[in-house]
Amino acid sequence: MTRALQPGRSVTVAVPASSANLGPGFDSLGLALDWVDEVTLTVLPEGCEVLVRGEGADSVPRDRTHLVVATCEQALAEHGRHLPGVRLEAHNTIPHGRGLGSSSAALVAGLLAAWALAHPGEEVDRNWLLQRAHALEGHADNVAAAIFGGLVLTWSEDLGGQAAVCPGRLDPRLRAVALVPADSVLTERARAVLPDVVPHAAAAANSGRAALLVHALAGEPRLLVPATREWLHQEQRAPLMPGSDRLRRALREAGFAALVSGAGPTLLVLLAEPEVARLQDWLATEEGTALAAGYGVHLLAPGPAARVVAARG
Repeated sequence: MTRALQPGRSVTVAVPASSANLGPGFDSLGLALDWVDEVTLTVLPEGCEVLVRGEGADSVPRDRTHLVVATCEQALAEHGRHLPGVRLEAHNTIPHGRGLGSSSAALVAGLLAAWALAHPGEEVDRNWLLQRAHALEGHADNVAAAIFGGLVLTWSEDLGGQAAVCPGRLDPRLRAVALVPADSVLTERARAVLPDVVPHAAAAANSGRAALLVHALAGEPRLLVPATREWLHQEQRAPLMPGSDRLRRALREAGFAALVSGAGPTLLVLLAEPEVARLQDWLATEEGTALAAGYGVHLLAPGPAARVVAARG
């Protein structure tokens, strides 16, 4: 049996965007980005109000099926609590369906809000957040990056088992430039085109580059171009995002560590801060202008962990 939360209580949480895979780290590496959604959940005596500004304002549900509300309610039930009524106020800045972890951010926001409402004043149990988010998402790279911030390395002891995570070191000069197109790609479609089996040689090559990537991110950004080469997903998904594939190839030929962010179609360019000006110059060339037409360009840094901004009642 669950107990109703007291009307008037509220919690505000902030959750970052994230980029999964980073090239060869398929379903294992994630990077939080300093691009944040903020949501406030307020307990009402009854009913449901959903107020959304920014991304998804014209498309997300306006009832208890909204991902943040639904996730929060499910998590609260585990703690013997429920919402008699709820108001969700969301300020969304993370693009939806672009490979920047918007759905993972919503899951983590709902879980974090549930924890804060059920355990007022207590330190957040981030392992609980991780396990619940992993169970809902199916893989831990995006959610772990959102929960812990920075670079994360994720794995599980057994297939389908509990998620494990450790932080990765990041060179303080590291920056990420997100090139965000207007079109979206459904994650389900992007996963459906991946083969069930890959050649042993490709798997071995990919493993070597993933190891090199961890090293490059930690302190040798000059190695980021070879370190982000991979064999498991980007070529296979290229037909779903031909414009992004052409731009990715051109950027890499120009010496930039361009990769598909998550399931795409956003591209992420990983580089040291002094290289940002060179990238901007390339994007201003005739080739860069033509290939990147219609893409939003966002200079980002590694992002913070999800956090409780405020709690009341």
